[in-house]
Amino acid sequence: MRIVRRALGWATALAILGALTLLLWALARGRPQDLPWTPLDLGEPIGVMTGRKLAGLSRDGAACRTLLDRAGIRYTALPPRNQGAQCGFADGVRFTRGGPRQIGLQPADVGVSCPVAATLSMWEWDVVQPAAQQVYGSRVVAIDHFGSYNCRRIYGRDSGTWSEHATANAFDVAGFRLANGRRITVIGDWGSVDEGTGGDASSDNVTLEQSETDDARFLHRVRDGACRLFATVLSPDYNAAHRNHLHLDQAGRGALGGRACR
Repeated sequence: MRIVRRALGWATALAILGALTLLLWALARGRPQDLPWTPLDLGEPIGVMTGRKLAGLSRDGAACRTLLDRAGIRYTALPPRNQGAQCGFADGVRFTRGGPRQIGLQPADVGVSCPVAATLSMWEWDVVQPAAQQVYGSRVVAIDHFGSYNCRRIYGRDSGTWSEHATANAFDVAGFRLANGRRITVIGDWGSVDEGTGGDASSDNVTLEQSETDDARFLHRVRDGACRLFATVLSPDYNAAHRNHLHLDQAGRGALGGRACR
């Protein structure tokens, strides 16, 4: 028993020390978004705790809609939908035109859970648009998608775990459209490469080199950035079922807030 009490004492001391270290680190940097107990602000840069705070919005639909309002995001609140014990939603919203969001959704009439809407907004501002400017020198004007709400289990199976799509808590991204007319698709561009020659062109030792295209580089950047915000991000790197889209969701995974990024 003495050993157990000693171990618990050390664990408690280390937890307190870790919390104090995090507090001092965040305060010194002026980054409240890195602290677990500070309020979420959609206009702040992404912090260590931002993703978990966004996922936590599923517990309070009114608070989530208040955050959308404060950020100037325009939306229509959808009526609750009940489609059995496992399907439906109570906090669905549909984006409307105007406000600080500049990326349209195609089709435009999609409804998503409020936490997904809040996260998509931050993803646009902090990840997607900066990546588009860096890679292309242009901005994204639309996201092509495969929808959100779908009363089904994972992979459409007859049994097993219910999908986050069953509560509109997921969103599948198929591609992006740029202001300059360029279109990028997950299925066509995720693994695309440029081919060129390497080695000494004056000799017989000319080798073929490959590197990511701008489109592949952009898609990987927006996937990696989504992993900082969404609880689950699944891409073609995960399995063949996701070869044509990025699956984004805000699945609740308890107090520890486990995350999946593939």
